[in-house]
Amino acid sequence: MKYDFESVISRKNTGSEKWNSMYKKYKNIPDDIVPLSVADMEFKNPPEIGEALGEYFKNSVMGYTEPQDSYYNAVISWFKRRHNWNIEKEWILDYPGVVPALYHIVNCFTEKDEGVIIFTPVYYPFYSAIKSGGRNIVECPLVENNGEYKINFEDFENKAKDSKNTLCIICNPHNPVGRVWTVEELKKIGDICIKNNIKIVSDEIHNDIIMPGYNHTVFASISEEFQKNSIICTAPSKIFNTAGLMTSNIIISDYETRKKLYKYRMNNGVFGCNMAGYKACEVAYNKCEEWLSQFINVIDRNRIFVENFIRENIPEIKVSRLEGTYLMWLDCRQLGMDYIKLEKFMIEKALLFNDEGYIFGEGGKGFERINIACPLSVLSQAMERLKKALDSIKK
Repeated sequence: MKYDFESVISRKNTGSEKWNSMYKKYKNIPDDIVPLSVADMEFKNPPEIGEALGEYFKNSVMGYTEPQDSYYNAVISWFKRRHNWNIEKEWILDYPGVVPALYHIVNCFTEKDEGVIIFTPVYYPFYSAIKSGGRNIVECPLVENNGEYKINFEDFENKAKDSKNTLCIICNPHNPVGRVWTVEELKKIGDICIKNNIKIVSDEIHNDIIMPGYNHTVFASISEEFQKNSIICTAPSKIFNTAGLMTSNIIISDYETRKKLYKYRMNNGVFGCNMAGYKACEVAYNKCEEWLSQFINVIDRNRIFVENFIRENIPEIKVSRLEGTYLMWLDCRQLGMDYIKLEKFMIEKALLFNDEGYIFGEGGKGFERINIACPLSVLSQAMERLKKALDSIKK
């Protein structure tokens, strides 16, 4: 079956967060402008999910609902098939989103004034999850060289040696720079953390959106020691565009770690997810693998289009090679604008509503993150608007 990745769908007046944000920034925006911010897609959902939910609700009582064995089995089977990782039902702790889980994990496994190490620039909720509970953000800036990002392991090891730093959150694939960390890189991270008694939290929410030629490795699958010392955060939400259903799978093999987080979750009034989220996760993992394969090909096509267009028309912008996620990272520092002027230019001149690089930390100033999970026609029009706006400045 060939799925539809070309229809342009207006989400105006539907409650879409990203669309509402666009209209707040620019009230008179033309109706044909599609925002390229926020990590949800401008594609139709896999039809199997909508059809299954329709049948499910038609024949269900919408009362309090717990996850069933069919849900757990779908998650277990997915990670075995896609990631060669054998997990058990008891390891899966359902959460209404990875971000709420991150807030709980930070507060549950660290004390006030302790440090949490993150590799920056990075997904902005990491910062708020750490700060909200009075913990210290310990930045380990990634090293950028001509658009390629690497971990500064010397810096990381020095910060890991500080006994006040007790937790490390990694993002794999990395959001926003698009790196898929290699097994060797993950081993170095894991060894340093174990040596210094630091627990690892691995946000792997984009773990199935990997470009051809790259391979994702679940951190916990590398060794028993890594598995015992880690919390793996996953969800079908980014992969199948179901973020609004608020369902994620936090996978913890260590019993004491899992018990402690479960107790913290319950004590803070979080008792699980909603019935639609459980069913959608089950259907996505059981019936939507072909949709995902086609989706990845579309994202890779869109990636190539953006790379070629910018290289041929706007060489001042450098594009980091996208290895994973559907979020491209553009270095706009050579355009000669500071990050405040850059944002103003993107919105008012180019009519582009991206995620500004500065929200990902100091290392993101002068960058733009664009969401390429959209029809090619939308992306083409966005690039043409960018070129036209820059040409007008040059003239």
